Amino acid sequence: MAFQSIDELEAALRAADYLPDRGLSTALYLATTLEKPLLLEGEAGVGKTEAAKSLARALDARLLRLQCYEGLDVAHAVYEWNYPRQLLHIRAAQEGTVTESELFADEYLIRRPLLEAIDSDEPVVLLIDEIDRADEEFEAFLLEVLSDFQITIPELGTIKAKRRPYVILTSNRTRELHDALKRRALFHWIGHPSIAREIEIVRLRVPEIADRLAVQAATFVRELRGLDLAKPPGVAETIDWTMALNALGRQELDAEIVEQTLGSVLKYREDIEHIRDETLARLVDTARAATAS
Repeated sequence: MAFQSIDELEAALRAADYLPDRGLSTALYLATTLEKPLLLEGEAGVGKTEAAKSLARALDARLLRLQCYEGLDVAHAVYEWNYPRQLLHIRAAQEGTVTESELFADEYLIRRPLLEAIDSDEPVVLLIDEIDRADEEFEAFLLEVLSDFQITIPELGTIKAKRRPYVILTSNRTRELHDALKRRALFHWIGHPSIAREIEIVRLRVPEIADRLAVQAATFVRELRGLDLAKPPGVAETIDWTMALNALGRQELDAEIVEQTLGSVLKYREDIEHIRDETLARLVDTARAATAS
């Protein structure tokens, strides 16, 4: 068992600079204890990918990341053969006979993240990031991997996991995943944190930041999420922004510094234009009021 309790897991994640709520801590504890994949869904920037990275640090395990995208195939996700090396071997052995077993030996196999995770002797956290971006055909292929933790290579046979990797899948819900995949995994939805937790996260990730600035920045971002924006900022943007403000030596917010650094927290020109002038001033006043008492 990786952790003896949820509290032990939370302490290990905090030491890895990650602060989950109790629901996420419970999901991660069950995933590691039951050795079942965990599917994390939520808006972009709420900490799904960071959860897997922090879990790897907490477990002192190797992190293997498979970034999904449209058109992802087995050659990029699982394995492929090193054809140039095979060709060199054939040319070097022109005087003799080259057998199939020689050409399709382990030394010519290029291991991609899925095979690397399955065939590892050491603890591994396998992050299958943004699975919703992959094609449905690749999602179907994952069923064998997540059901039996094995991969079949026609030339070599079936490779079974020496020890099960800890598997974290993330999705931004750009499309619905198949029920068959969901049945093979535990599930947890990560939402935006409460204002108190977001302030705590900022203080954890940017320990040198002034307390007033931590509260004001988190409050400002919370207010932004209530507006009609193309891309509301996530926790990742809050952290990036507070790092930028801290690097500029700021102790608290004012309208001028907010306007100068909005590119750290908003990523669309339309969103930046949307909050200028009266809206920006109002949000700054609300954020400053949070530390007025």
